[in-house]
Parts: sequence; C-alpha cells; structure tokens
Amino acid sequence: MKSPFKKYTIIILSLFCGILINAQKLNQDKRPNIIFLLTDDQRYDALGCMGNTEIHTPNIDRLADKGVIFDNYYTTTAICMASRAQIMTGMYEYKTGCNFTHGPLSQEKFEESYPMLLRKSGYTTGFAGKFGFAVTPNATDKAGYHTDDVMPIDQFDWWKGWNGQGYYETEKNKYFVEYANEFPHVSKALGAASVDFIKEYANDDKPFCLSISFKAPHNPVHPDPNYNDVYKGISFTRPANFGKQNAEHLPVQSKSGRQYNKLSNHWKEDKFDASMAKYYQLIYGIDIAVGMILDELEKQEIADNTIVIYTTDNGYSTGAHGFGGKVLPYEEASRGPLLIYAPGTKSEGKKWRSKALVGNIDMAPTILDAAGLKIPKHMDGKSLLKIMNKKNVIVKDHQAIIQTWGENQTHSLSIVSDNYKYLYWFYGEGMEPKEELYHLSKDAFELQNLVSKPTSQKKLDYMRQLYDDFVATWKDEAVPYNGYPKYAVLFNRHIPWKDKKHLMKTRKK
Repeated sequence: MKSPFKKYTIIILSLFCGILINAQKLNQDKRPNIIFLLTDDQRYDALGCMGNTEIHTPNIDRLADKGVIFDNYYTTTAICMASRAQIMTGMYEYKTGCNFTHGPLSQEKFEESYPMLLRKSGYTTGFAGKFGFAVTPNATDKAGYHTDDVMPIDQFDWWKGWNGQGYYETEKNKYFVEYANEFPHVSKALGAASVDFIKEYANDDKPFCLSISFKAPHNPVHPDPNYNDVYKGISFTRPANFGKQNAEHLPVQSKSGRQYNKLSNHWKEDKFDASMAKYYQLIYGIDIAVGMILDELEKQEIADNTIVIYTTDNGYSTGAHGFGGKVLPYEEASRGPLLIYAPGTKSEGKKWRSKALVGNIDMAPTILDAAGLKIPKHMDGKSLLKIMNKKNVIVKDHQAIIQTWGENQTHSLSIVSDNYKYLYWFYGEGMEPKEELYHLSKDAFELQNLVSKPTSQKKLDYMRQLYDDFVATWKDEAVPYNGYPKYAVLFNRHIPWKDKKHLMKTRKK
C-alpha cells in the first residue's frame, strides 16, 4: 500500500515544478530570434521569386511566399568588403572608412554594429561563413582581412567564420573541418552549421541572432558536383543589354576597369551558357542550405518567432553591357535580392512585394528595430519593419551608390530616386567628365541616357541637386582618414578636373 505522505509529496513536488516552469517562461526573453542570410555576388533577378523561370530556388521562394519581396534593393557600395561593413553598421562607406585599398573598420565603430548591440542587449550571437572585412583597434591600421587576428572571433557567442575569401572545399576552412566528411561543399556545410546552432539555442531563455554569410556564388566557380545535372545542357536567355554592343552609349570611364577589360571574358557569347549554369548551380547550393535552416526552425517549433532576412552583399553583371564582376553602379552590379519574413506581421503569408527604395545600410536598423532596440542616430539606414505591416510605405526618397575602388577612371558617385538614376564620372585625364540619367521603370536595362533630352531637364536638375546635397554631406561627415575626405572635392561636379586631378595621385595602391 502506497504511503499517503509519499503520494502528497509527489503532488506537491509536481505543483512546485510546474510553478518553476511557468515562472521560467514568464522570465523568458520573448523578443524574436533573427537569422540574417547573406550571399556573395548575387544579382537581383537570380531567384525564382524574382520572376526568373530558368533558375531553381524552391526553398528561398518558400521564404519569399511567407514574407515580403523588395524589388528596389541596392548595395550602396557594390563590393564585398565595403558592403559588409555597411550592412553591420548601417552607415555609408565614407563613414565606415572601410574598403579594399582604403582600410579596415575600427573596433570603436564595430562596437556599434548590429551583432554587438544585440549581444549587449541580451541576445546570443552567432556568425558563420565569410566575414569579409577586418576589425582593428585603429581604422588606419595597415591590415588586410586574411588573418584570424583581424576577425572579431571572441566578440560573438558562437563563431564559425573565416578570414579572406575562404574556400568552397569545406575542409580548407579552419572552423568547418568537422563538417568536411559529410558536407564536402561549404554551402551545405553552412546549412549544417546553422542547424547545429538552432538546435543548441532554440530553447534557450535568451533570443538569438545568427548571421550566415555564404561564399557562393562568388568566384572562383566551384559548385557542388552533386547538383551537376540541375542545369546541364540548358541554353539561357540573354538579357536585353547583353554584350559590349550595348555599352557604346556608356562613358569611357565605366569601360576603363577590369569589369569591362578582363572579367567580361567569362561572359562572352560562346561562354555565357556554361558560365550561367555554374553561377546558378552555386545559388542552388545556397537554396539547399536555406531549406535546411527553414526546416530546422519548424522542427524546433520556433519558426513563428524567428525573423529571417535573405539578401546579398552586391549584385553581378553576368555580361550586361559587356561587363563582368560587380563594383560599377549599373543595375546588375548594384542591385540585389532582399526578402524579409517577419512572422506575426500583416505581411505574413500574403506574398507582398514592396517598391520602396531600400539598401544594405538598412539592414542594421531593421535588425535593431526588430529586437526592440533604439537605432543609433549616426546610422544612415532606415528600419524596414514598418513595410512588413504596410507594403506601400516609403522609407526614403533617395539613396547613393559609391564607387571609390579600383582603377581611378571608374570612380564615381550615383543617386537613385523616384525611378531615376543619376551617375557622375568625374575623371577627366584624357576624358571628359560625364553624366548619365536613366528612367529605371521605363528603361530597366539602362540603354537610353536621358541627360541630353530636353524633356528630362527638370528631372535632371532635381537629381543633380540631390547629388550636390549628398556631396556636401560627404564633406561634413566623412571620416578624416583612409583617403575619404578628398572625394568631397573629386565628386564635386562644379570643380573643374584641372583643379582636382592632383588628388588622384595620392590614392592608395
């Protein structure tokens, strides 16, 4: 016969445990988990959800169906090092001071990045993949980004990042060796690492922010051979601006760099189908990894409290206007995909598309806002969360695209606003400084420069004023190092080339 005392003891202990569990739930931080997925060199239309019928991205499209697709997402500097620093800090390049041939990001500025601010507020932070820029005590340190000592490894709770470009072979990436046997290609290994992170932190008392940075589809081209049959033998559609015959109207400055003279060789007519197949195959590998992540969120029953953001560091030209690579301010290189799924908002499951002008500098403010944190005043970006509840909201009326890397001739500043893009090429040694103006909603392939059209004069004047205002802001707010102050003069279209050409001689090599 069971003892009454033992029976009541069990009941009391059960009630006490229940009270403890409920108290624990009450004390649990209910802020949303955040997963930020970043690809490398993905042009804006390289997704099925962007209307591309020749690419297979079912898992990323699944994410798009649940959230919002942003049709006008631009990277304010179309090169990885600068763009990644902008993504984390929410600032334009002239305020981060960070880009190739310029310099690293200072520790002081990194302290104000979204991962650091989230961690200080109680989030568990994780990072895996290509970090892409150096963080050093001083912004003028002569540092590359190819060593562990310039990676903020100890400033995340969970780290599986790598310095430099990293490798597609999993075994070659220091913090991924454990995944090499089962997942020899790093894209799927990143999916596996993400699954492990989610399993570990899904039921923690604290919310988490996981940043995953894919190497794909960046060169050198090395897609997962398991997917060789996905695009085998396919002939792909050439865009309307494909080939150098569609660059005759462009300024000579834009055609003076390696994008036109070297990288375009990968996208010639006789190589286009093979190059595109490998490019899409790399993205297919990302899609598999995204599927692994979404499935694990469902399995751990936290999908309804996890915001997922998918975007890229810059676009890719793939032969548009005869260009290869990125860097330049034309659509294919500077635009990218952006998808945001925020469960519990009015956009959930509605397949909304937003025409709002947005950019990489908006990622940090959006993430901080989602976490309930105040957005620092020095950030240039805007939170996009309001668009998740009202799709026709406009968060800004213009945005800049900066190019201060590579060959001097290709340096430029551009402004996007109200379906128009204005570009100014200041370099004039043996050339004439040039302007371009495109009506993007009518001329998405940028084939007709409207600068000389009388009917476009009013819009040209408006865009010039936005441009001049931005140059003035650059002068006031640019960091006083790493070569950025001089661009307030170089970009000034009212100063003749002869009075500023001496400044280019001081550019870092």
